[in-house]
Amino acid sequence: MAGLLDKISNRDLINDEVIAADLLVSTKAAVRSYAVAITETATPEIHEVLKKQLDEAIALHHKVATYMIENEMYHAYDVKEQLMNDLKKAELTEKMPKN
Repeated sequence: MAGLLDKISNRDLINDEVIAADLLVSTKAAVRSYAVAITETATPEIHEVLKKQLDEAIALHHKVATYMIENEMYHAYDVKEQLMNDLKKAELTEKMPKN
């Protein structure tokens, strides 16, 4: 069975913005997961390990968000512009090959 990347013939569907957005969403999820895990830990050693991982996830999220903002991939301070960008991405998504 061919993978999704094998089916994509249009390079505009997978680009730096798509990859960065996926990484941003993933780092956001990691921050939430680590924060929840910290509240559930019982030992100081595990708490410290999770806190270190949380700090690293927060730093990576900031780095990715800053990269996206500086490269006009993410319009954190302009809701209208971000909405227009999201609509363009949604239209592009519709063009992706179906399974």
